[in-house]
Amino acid sequence: MRNARILAVLAALFYLTGCASGAKMGNMVYDGQVKPYDAALQNNVDVTNVSGGEETNPAWTSEIDNDAFAGALKQTLQKQGLLAGSGRYQLEALLLEVDQPVFGLDFEVTTHVKYILTDRENNGAVVLNETIIAPYTATIGDAFAAIKRLRLANEGSGKANIQGLVEKLSELQIQPGNISLAQ
Repeated sequence: MRNARILAVLAALFYLTGCASGAKMGNMVYDGQVKPYDAALQNNVDVTNVSGGEETNPAWTSEIDNDAFAGALKQTLQKQGLLAGSGRYQLEALLLEVDQPVFGLDFEVTTHVKYILTDRENNGAVVLNETIIAPYTATIGDAFAAIKRLRLANEGSGKANIQGLVEKLSELQIQPGNISLAQ
């Protein structure tokens, strides 16, 4: 009888927690208002490399992998009218760090992503070299299961980080021989 109770409790815990799943690409896409961009960037940005992400181990915790983040980045740039298959400007994203809580009711995840935008036609001149830090908190009201709450926090932070990139790109002013952020 005692073993049956223990087994029932373990089954209930497993049901409430489940297996970890990675951040979903579609939930990291920034689909906010299309911003105005310098004409040189429009339909002229190519995502060349995304690295630093981690694969999710279903028995452990949710992570943000390179493919999901790259897909979200490309879809966002496409929605903003910036993505090109082979554009003049090459964008590289490096997930430097994804700060995650170990336990708690509210899970705040903070992504640190370094974005490097280079000009292919100007000998690889760096147009933008920016590290964006973006926190996002998922509460117990968002999801009761901790594993799902962590995934939601990962996705929210990834989306907020991509939104930060979009804002930086909208501030860029590119003129022949002169690249700067709008003041």
